[in-house]
Amino acid sequence: MNFHEIGKTGLKVSNLSFGASSLGGVFHQIKENEAIEAVFTAIDNGMNFIDVSPYYGHYKAETVLGKALKEIPREKYILSTKVGRYGKDGVNTWDYSGKRATESVYESMERLNVEYIDLINVHDIEFADLNQVVNETLPALVALREKGVVGHVGITDLQLENLQWVIDHSPAGTVESVLNFCHHCLNDDKLVDFLDYFEERGIGVINASPLSMGLLSQRGIPDWHPAPKSLVEACKKAVQHCESKGYPIEKLAIQYAVSNPRIATTLFSSANPQNVLKNLRYVEEPRDAEIVCRIFIVHITYPIGVEPTMNKTTTFTFRLKPEVKQQSIELFDSLGITLSDAINLFLHQAVKEGGLPFEVKREKAEQDTGAAS
Repeated sequence: MNFHEIGKTGLKVSNLSFGASSLGGVFHQIKENEAIEAVFTAIDNGMNFIDVSPYYGHYKAETVLGKALKEIPREKYILSTKVGRYGKDGVNTWDYSGKRATESVYESMERLNVEYIDLINVHDIEFADLNQVVNETLPALVALREKGVVGHVGITDLQLENLQWVIDHSPAGTVESVLNFCHHCLNDDKLVDFLDYFEERGIGVINASPLSMGLLSQRGIPDWHPAPKSLVEACKKAVQHCESKGYPIEKLAIQYAVSNPRIATTLFSSANPQNVLKNLRYVEEPRDAEIVCRIFIVHITYPIGVEPTMNKTTTFTFRLKPEVKQQSIELFDSLGITLSDAINLFLHQAVKEGGLPFEVKREKAEQDTGAAS
């Protein structure tokens, strides 16, 4: 297990961390004893960062996690929770007022059986008035930081632009970390485009949802998933290919998500101790370069960003669209190979298997470039 600091907080966290949303039965019904054992398993095997929210299961996740934390020495874990999103009797509620944020922190500490919280976050700021977050929610959390009730302050959201806007409109040092999800995974690496911005301001980055809310999983996506049909179908084919090779797509997705040392940690969630151990093994095991190349080039980037062509001498040209080129380069760098080598490895394997798994357009001779780009 590798450890990275969250920005300038001094909090050194495992590169794979425990997201406790599953403890609230967010994805399916859970067995509480098993869920508590999942927390123990994560801590006993080197994870030291736990993230939760009162919103998950409408307080259930914090309550179940609190039962586990009672049995774990406080120095063994770094704890993160949130304010702003709540719920009761199956109804979601939102309240980003400073008063409610302050009350929420103390309520969370009681449910979690702790006397302080290492990192407190404003949860999913896309649902808030961003001006209220800047002028009311964050100042309330900073006041608690100054009192020593919480250690550090962060914000979370799906939309990276929202995170940037709040940081730009807040005093320096207010926001110490950001949590973003579904933007550093095999099918979407938008988060990488914002890393320089966060690093220049000393802000730590936490990644979540390495399986892209089910896109990169054998279980598949829930009905409400927002992905376009073309991407859903591309990911289904990637799942099938990985399955045919005995290499679960979840393994590939987890390995990719933790591969960037500029991201402090990646959160995954499970209320099953065996799944926790499985994900830990994924991180420690080597990646299969051929499978990575094929999945990434054919099933993920090809439908959305690769334009393969072939000239009259059967030289192939892959023109990567800008939105996926940098992602491709960084992925293959992490494998110790160049983008060109990755494409060649894929082509060599495809020929061995009997041909290319997609159509290629034939170019006129004068347009031929004969190179991977």
